[in-house]
Amino acid sequence: MLNKLHRIRFFLIAGLATALTAADGPRFPKPDPAAALGEYKTYAAPGDPLRRVVEDWDGARRRAAEPRWRDWVAARRAEVDEWKAHRRDKVEWRSGWHHDFVSPKDGSFLVWTPDEPGPDTLRSRNDPKTPVALTPTLHDAWVYRFRTQNASLMPEAARLFRLTGERAYADWAAGQLDFYAANYKKFPRLPKPQPGTQMMYQSLDEATMLSRFVETARLLDDFATPERKRAWLEGLFRPQCELLAQTRRDIHNIACWQRSAAAQVALLYHDDALWKQAVDGPFGVRQQVREGITGDYLWYEQSLGYNSYTARALMPMFEAAWLAGRAGELRDEMLAVQNLILSPMALRFPDGRLPTPADQNGTGKAPDRETLADAARLFPNPIGLKEASKRRTWATLVDPLPAPSGSYELPPVVSRDLESSRMAVLSADGWQVFFHYGQLTQSHAQAEALNFEATFKDVDVTHDPGTVGYGSPLHRGWYRTAPAHNVPMIDGQGQVGWDPGERGSFSKTSSTAAQPRYSPDASASRRLSIEGGKLVDEATVEALHVKPGAKPHAGLALHVQGHVEAPESLRADASFAGSRPAPFQQWKDARTATYRDRAEFIMTTAKGARFRLTFQTPGAFRVTLANTPDAPPKRRDSFYLETDAPKATFRTTFEPLEGEKPKP
Repeated sequence: MLNKLHRIRFFLIAGLATALTAADGPRFPKPDPAAALGEYKTYAAPGDPLRRVVEDWDGARRRAAEPRWRDWVAARRAEVDEWKAHRRDKVEWRSGWHHDFVSPKDGSFLVWTPDEPGPDTLRSRNDPKTPVALTPTLHDAWVYRFRTQNASLMPEAARLFRLTGERAYADWAAGQLDFYAANYKKFPRLPKPQPGTQMMYQSLDEATMLSRFVETARLLDDFATPERKRAWLEGLFRPQCELLAQTRRDIHNIACWQRSAAAQVALLYHDDALWKQAVDGPFGVRQQVREGITGDYLWYEQSLGYNSYTARALMPMFEAAWLAGRAGELRDEMLAVQNLILSPMALRFPDGRLPTPADQNGTGKAPDRETLADAARLFPNPIGLKEASKRRTWATLVDPLPAPSGSYELPPVVSRDLESSRMAVLSADGWQVFFHYGQLTQSHAQAEALNFEATFKDVDVTHDPGTVGYGSPLHRGWYRTAPAHNVPMIDGQGQVGWDPGERGSFSKTSSTAAQPRYSPDASASRRLSIEGGKLVDEATVEALHVKPGAKPHAGLALHVQGHVEAPESLRADASFAGSRPAPFQQWKDARTATYRDRAEFIMTTAKGARFRLTFQTPGAFRVTLANTPDAPPKRRDSFYLETDAPKATFRTTFEPLEGEKPKP
């Protein structure tokens, strides 16, 4: 009974751990967003990093006649012409989930084509020769992509009309809006539909569709009759806004898409009540930015991919606000979102990879040149301006950007205490370490508190591979679990739930943090330090509330990006996975040996760099070396250390063996 009460108390504490009342002040203070991350910005005027957005169609027509634009315009024509001639959406099609369009083998995404799939036409990106059987779920997921592609080409056609004056493009784009407005409530839904959905699988998809629809209507504003525009509002836009307003009453990346789309409708139809609801209402745009962007300018759901994803949700609204003359009302929000786009560059590893906290699909890269270029129209930045100068896009056609001035080099990554985001970066002596010690919300959280990633110079030593499509069993069954991360455990179980943890000390070469509520039955802590050219990890875990007679085992998982030389002392361990939680079924070819006080291994990376890994803990402990899933289709070597005690401190030293050659 006491243990049950403790578990209830644990989850209540975890759920309330970061809640702040209005009296406590802002959860994430942002004292001077215009100056923050200034090393990544191009200031339009002293102290002002924002740029006014315009839309110059007369100038666009003159520029489109230039040789450097002709091929690009022709390609846009060809894409829209082919689609509108041969493709059409169908009311009877049911839209599925993007994350279900994955291989049943390894969770990798399938190759999508615009032709409706047949029984044996689907292929995996990782195995293009083997057909994937078509199922209703996969067909529904294919429909999602088809419908979103159709919606994406609608504003393309409207822009071609504005550029060329050819009515056929306007007729097709307006006809699509007519189709969706007339049939919005006729699309089939799932047996158990998600809240906030009608024509799509989830409310996020409804919101992204609405944003494309309203952009199409804005571009056709002078073409469509008042009656037609009213029909779009009453048959499509208003029902979608009302539906979306009923969901995501929280701080969330999806809510940003929803409120942004509704705000765009409000701007187009001059609906002040809808604007107030979408921007100033509970969980409106202002609150999303205020409470969703940390003081380090990272999105609080922690997956770094959501920085650019959330920014992309809000940028169309900012552009529409500039064109409507209302951008001044959103200045604070624009400054914060600008920093949201820039901040990941301060976390990048030497090879350009980004850390992978939370359940991001795959690994991100920095700088994200595409996003920086797309954002430069609103948020000038050296990389984005240079990239945009080489690109042909609608934005650079109707609103040419200033030429980049001079050369630019990214500032080096330095040690940073990201307490607001429950993270830290250490950079010294060739090492760079990313430490993720706690979470700020359950959304997208994984069992990875106290996880770390590390590189030495340009060598990847250990990383978090992210996850696969959310529809794959491997997403929940492996990639989100503790055994897939570098974390301490008790009896093979790591973090339960989520918790912000407690920051300890921080310096340029060390960081400490604790998770007193690591699980209902365990506490944990970690110290990462760079000492004399070596990376030293000290992870402590302790079982709590141990029942009489119970013998919990303290353990530690560690995954490395190299081949480990297996000593003869390691013997095949057929019972390893079966005696532990289900995710350990992914640990293949397990070999185990018992050591006392100390064990050493040599790892050689794909680049030939060698490291000595030294494990230390007092007394006898077991080391298991196995093979586990990395980002598919790759696999990697992994260690599991375990003692027979309920508490242990595992000290791991990574020592570069520079100058030594691998053994033949």
